[in-house]
Amino acid sequence: MRSVVADALWYPRLHVDDVDLLHCPSFRGPFAPDIPVVVTVHDLAVLREPGWFNRWTRTYSRFAVPRVVRAASRLIAVSEFTKRELVDLLGVEEAKIRVVPNAVDDVFTPEGPRADGDYVLAVGTLEPRKNLPRIAAAVDGELRVVGARGWGGVDPPRDVTWLGEVSDEELARLYRGARCLVYASLYEGFGLPVAEALACGCAVVTTAGSAMAEVAGDDAVYVDPEDVASIRSGIERAFAPPPRPVASWSAVAQATRSVYEELV
Repeated sequence: MRSVVADALWYPRLHVDDVDLLHCPSFRGPFAPDIPVVVTVHDLAVLREPGWFNRWTRTYSRFAVPRVVRAASRLIAVSEFTKRELVDLLGVEEAKIRVVPNAVDDVFTPEGPRADGDYVLAVGTLEPRKNLPRIAAAVDGELRVVGARGWGGVDPPRDVTWLGEVSDEELARLYRGARCLVYASLYEGFGLPVAEALACGCAVVTTAGSAMAEVAGDDAVYVDPEDVASIRSGIERAFAPPPRPVASWSAVAQATRSVYEELV
């Protein structure tokens, strides 16, 4: 209830004193700010597919997201894909958008302990767009699933090993030991598990024609996420690329600071 009240009453009227600029790391922000505002946009899934979300989230977002985006002086999109979504769905001028991809934490490296066993790994909150039932149907052998319980009536499929939420150290251990990461999501603005897996040298199977292609490039196998046979074939063709970080957080910070400097 507290979150609903904050969404409906506090964020839209947010006023801050003695600052030159406000950076909102999500869509929760003021509708009529009196200082420059930067808003980070991770994706527009709630506008593209509102049925994937609960009633309050889709109702609030349909009303609030266009207003927060319109009020922002600059928008940071985490991918070129998300930038295109801002232009296509909300009519945002490209000149207002800066693309600053995400980075991964230093724990995600190829050096370190590896989990035991012969398994495929899936990572993500249990929610409709993560496509877990099809992924589970495509895996021959053990599927280990890392992710918090979410919404939309999504439960861990039968015959999978659901690990829930784990520490970054344990997640890195799971990436290193996996046959591959399968991240066949139906929609993502970036795809952080793909970046984490690549940094650990883990093979990646992910969605074709998505934001994840910006992250993985030639270092992944791409599949049709709505086709179980395509996902299964992708797992069979998975290969371990040379480990590589996608970006550093220091580079992300510098790029973000450059956006601030445009406004103050």
